[in-house]
Amino acid sequence: MREADQALLAPFIDAGRALVRDGAAALTTSCGFLARWQDELQAAFDVPLWSSSLLLLPELAHRRPGVITVDAAALDAAVLRGAGADPATPVEGLACGSALVRTLLEDRAELDLVDAERTVVEAARRLCERHAGIGAIVLECTNLPPYAAAVARSAGLPVHHLLDLVHARWRRLGARS
Repeated sequence: MREADQALLAPFIDAGRALVRDGAAALTTSCGFLARWQDELQAAFDVPLWSSSLLLLPELAHRRPGVITVDAAALDAAVLRGAGADPATPVEGLACGSALVRTLLEDRAELDLVDAERTVVEAARRLCERHAGIGAIVLECTNLPPYAAAVARSAGLPVHHLLDLVHARWRRLGARS
């Protein structure tokens, strides 16, 4: 997430190639920040590779989407461009030092679910307050979908995440078969 080092792609590519050899028809990853290298990753495979929920942003551009992420400073213009998104897309991070951020970044074993939900909902509120006209929210981190319903209720907006992307793109693949 914080180390924008392309050399870190090799293990992903090796694992992806092994999955394709075993019959995988599509690949996805579990960190939205890999969108930075969507093109490089896709070039390594003969099957579709969906690196991030951020790939939804161009499809949602007509709604003026905003993004909730664990670390807003790390989600820079290069990550957004890698997803094919407007680099000026509004981004809001979770509160620095919150229990959820510490759990995720320090790989802690326990999580206060009530506090975690509150943290994500508060990020959505800040996103909407700071950027008038947001019409949809994309959750960058694959650890955030459990809070999607609470965010949608609080913000009154559609909320999208990696599973939405994977399901939609998988359906499109099926439609072509």
